[in-house]
Amino acid sequence: MPATIAAIDVGSNAIRLAIATVDATGQYQVVHNAREAVRLGHDVFATGRISDVTIKAALEAFRRFREQLSKYSVTRFKAVATSALREAENGEAFVALVLKRHRIPISVIGPEEEARLVHLAVKERIQLNGRIALLVDIGGGSVEISLGNKSGILSTQSYAMGSVRLLRILNQRRLTRSRFNQLVSRYVDVTNRRLQKELGGQKIEMCIGTGGSIESIGEIRRDLFKKRSSAKITTIELASVSRKLQALTVEERIQRFHLRPDRADVISPAAVVLQNILRQARVREILIPGVGVKDGLLSEIVWEILYRGKHLDRDQVMNSAFQFGRKYAFDEKHGIVVSRLALQIFDQTRHIHGLNGESRMLLEVAALLHDVGQYVGVSNHHKHTFYLLQAGPIIGLSPSQIELMANVARYHRKSPPRLVHESFASLSPKQRKVVSTLASILRVADAIDRQHADCVQSVNLTFKRQRVTLRLRGGGDLLLEKWALAKRSELFEKFFGKVVIEEPPVRRPAGPRRLA
Repeated sequence: MPATIAAIDVGSNAIRLAIATVDATGQYQVVHNAREAVRLGHDVFATGRISDVTIKAALEAFRRFREQLSKYSVTRFKAVATSALREAENGEAFVALVLKRHRIPISVIGPEEEARLVHLAVKERIQLNGRIALLVDIGGGSVEISLGNKSGILSTQSYAMGSVRLLRILNQRRLTRSRFNQLVSRYVDVTNRRLQKELGGQKIEMCIGTGGSIESIGEIRRDLFKKRSSAKITTIELASVSRKLQALTVEERIQRFHLRPDRADVISPAAVVLQNILRQARVREILIPGVGVKDGLLSEIVWEILYRGKHLDRDQVMNSAFQFGRKYAFDEKHGIVVSRLALQIFDQTRHIHGLNGESRMLLEVAALLHDVGQYVGVSNHHKHTFYLLQAGPIIGLSPSQIELMANVARYHRKSPPRLVHESFASLSPKQRKVVSTLASILRVADAIDRQHADCVQSVNLTFKRQRVTLRLRGGGDLLLEKWALAKRSELFEKFFGKVVIEEPPVRRPAGPRRLA
């Protein structure tokens, strides 16, 4: 399976390319790195649009990237864009132009997906094990602050205080050093309050920093303090680095620390942000693994090559789903039971519905979270569930996947899917069929756990002459479960055949024994 792959990260401060070779075991080796100093964020954060001059420079950068893709015979690549293109009024037109001119499709991703990719790259370098890690990713347009462990991101927040954006504020308002530090401190204070809420009683056990500015800060620390490595920095060392950076002009930083011009101006705001975050989080040092979005993309491509048809990050998706459910005080035990039963039915009906692993994952999440709307109100909670799931991210699922999953959860009770429902009607015919099929399975699984008591351990299905026989295995007579199942099986019958609920055989009392 040897292959050559590539990843492109369209950031606010620069556009980056990484090309790697992948061996038969799935190990990859980066063979080419390129960085184009095209600052999309400079225009967008000032005017809301990418200027014609910047578009021209960006197109030239992508032309060179296309040449490198051809030179290295790249067989598979991905390109993603972050905050600058998310906010640009002409972002869609820019993406279309790059595709037309250079055949490079760009996906504009949200902050949750950005955080997921960074976490994916980080856990390749750092053993998180069972520890709670604070991940700080400082980009040009935004700062992503996430809590994560080995399984995935627990929560993430994006803040509009990236280094390019803050540099503009600093220059525009002509702030003094103390006033600028005060402004950043206020921003970070908000993040701290949110962090504490997410953490509850948990303790941050390590802090990890990513992004070009943080990597440069690590290199400055290594040179200033005569260290062997740039892979970490303590809070005391960071305070010293930050003071030195603020005391120097951009030209002096270039000369003193051998920084690129497009790094020398933004590194000081980044240092101030990082210093405030570490102080609020009460950590003593930050690890700097030297990875970013493009490294996460490479890992993702490798996984897709190795495990075609499998979802890349099931642990991440389920981790996020549980975190989401707990946020709304859901009945976790019931969600787990319904999810287990729904997957049993999905797997036994696969020869009929023909749906793939992605649909299975969407059903699993929808089943787990189908009742979260009860946090808003029990009446019409299926609709509340839909709105909550649609609005709140499940990290690891794309917006279109979340839309499908939210629709599946919405139809776990009451009305079946109908075209008069706006959210359902907006889906493609193929998507509507997927939603209806999965919802029919979810209705049956939910009915089987009618009492929220985990009475049914398994459900077995057999098919014969347009009929499907369901055999429930569990404790007690299961009368309520069978009654609810018979009442809620109409949609299921539309796809799988007439439902027959198997009754256990009647045991007749033994007759009198005959004497020999």
